[in-house]
Amino acid sequence: MSLPDRAFFVPKSKRAALFAILAGTLIAIAGCTVQPLYSGGSGTSSIGGSVTPGMREKLASIAIEPANTRYGQEVRNKLIFLLSGGAGEPANPAYRMSLGVASSTTAAVRVNVGDATDKTGRPSAGTVRVTSRYLLRDMAGKPVAKGTRVVSSSFDRPRQEFANLRAERDAQDRAAQELAEQLMLAVAQDLSKH
Repeated sequence: MSLPDRAFFVPKSKRAALFAILAGTLIAIAGCTVQPLYSGGSGTSSIGGSVTPGMREKLASIAIEPANTRYGQEVRNKLIFLLSGGAGEPANPAYRMSLGVASSTTAAVRVNVGDATDKTGRPSAGTVRVTSRYLLRDMAGKPVAKGTRVVSSSFDRPRQEFANLRAERDAQDRAAQELAEQLMLAVAQDLSKH
């Protein structure tokens, strides 16, 4: 046997072990099923003669109860848009979602504003924290999913009062939009298990 032949020579027992490891790995990989969250393939699949809707159809069949605050309405509107793909609320919903949305604002940084004699320690930055508890039920009233999501958004606090209020409101809107996106993903994940 020449030197190049010895470099690629593997004893028969080691070849069998390598083959067994390779075969076991291939079998394990073949058993794995990874499916995108929103995949529906052709949109529906037939299981036992009935049609099971894809994830997009499940999300579009969720009705959301009305909100009672401005930032709650922001979350609700964005969530309706995300769930339905812009089509609005469903005429015949399969699920009903309750949202409890709360917002709080805190001073993030306090610095002395103005000259050295101004020791007010007025806040120069703030953080808006928007929290939502959700409960998803089927139309029979049986709970399907529930959870809590929290989003924070920072903003600068200028000296002018109107600019300060507007900056806080913009931070609430940004937090509401991100919260709606997190809620949509959480609900999609819950529905994929249901």
